[in-house]
Amino acid sequence: MVNAAPIPDWLARLYPFAPKSATTAGGARLSYLDEGPQTDEAVLMLHGNPTWSFYYRNLVRELSPNVRCVVPDHIGMGLSEKPEDYPYTLATRIADVELLVRSLGLKRVHLVVHDWGGAIGFGFAARNPELIGRIAILNTAAFPSGRIPARIALCKVPVLGEWLVRGLNAFAGSATWMAMKRRALAADEKRAYLFPYRSWAARVAVSAFVRDIPLDRTHPSWSALAAAEVGLPQFNDRKILIVWGGRDFCFDDGFLARWRKIFPQARCERIADAGHYVLEDAAEAVAMIKDHLA
Repeated sequence: MVNAAPIPDWLARLYPFAPKSATTAGGARLSYLDEGPQTDEAVLMLHGNPTWSFYYRNLVRELSPNVRCVVPDHIGMGLSEKPEDYPYTLATRIADVELLVRSLGLKRVHLVVHDWGGAIGFGFAARNPELIGRIAILNTAAFPSGRIPARIALCKVPVLGEWLVRGLNAFAGSATWMAMKRRALAADEKRAYLFPYRSWAARVAVSAFVRDIPLDRTHPSWSALAAAEVGLPQFNDRKILIVWGGRDFCFDDGFLARWRKIFPQARCERIADAGHYVLEDAAEAVAMIKDHLA
């Protein structure tokens, strides 16, 4: 089990927050940001793999003077605890978020989702539709798909995949350049993304997230992802913004087309030259989301 390290000074300059902690039903310590006015309404930002709440830092800075921002690090990710034997499944991720929202007494939740955060966020939303307000969707999916890039499929191969992801840090490491297209991450930004994943033990959930990608109905997380998909149409009356990096190697324009079919009323902003880390690659994406949630 790996406990979160204190935030070093170099990271605090980029991530000037004071994370709080909650305990999940599985007994693990979950780190989360809770910035801004302490009301019962909040923007809930959900990250994917291999990022953490650091991904949303600029959006939190922009919103938190006026709006409560809640940003968890999923168990095994970021500054959260990294137990070796946690049930790292989509259903557990959804339950962890649900418990956090309930414990904070939130009565209204505006969603911002990216990567695996889409499946987690819409899984949560499907179970709690009365809580959901505005929604921002960033290069993600919340529906089953058999499409997977070869480089990610390789990381799912038994034994070899774990060696690549946990031994060589190939998944988190390569994401720091593969997920960017318009610009390169600065040295400390890259260092920050890799900070939580500095050892074999600390990469347990990075590997587990990859293994949890359901490609067919036999996968244990297929049913949870299908349930998230079934719940999507009920949010057609919400104000929805899609901000999409057009040069994403994973969530490409095929996924965007699917979202536009599901939510035809949504405002869609496709940033043609931005990559998967669209909030990092395109500064205007932060302004778009801030305007949407105002």
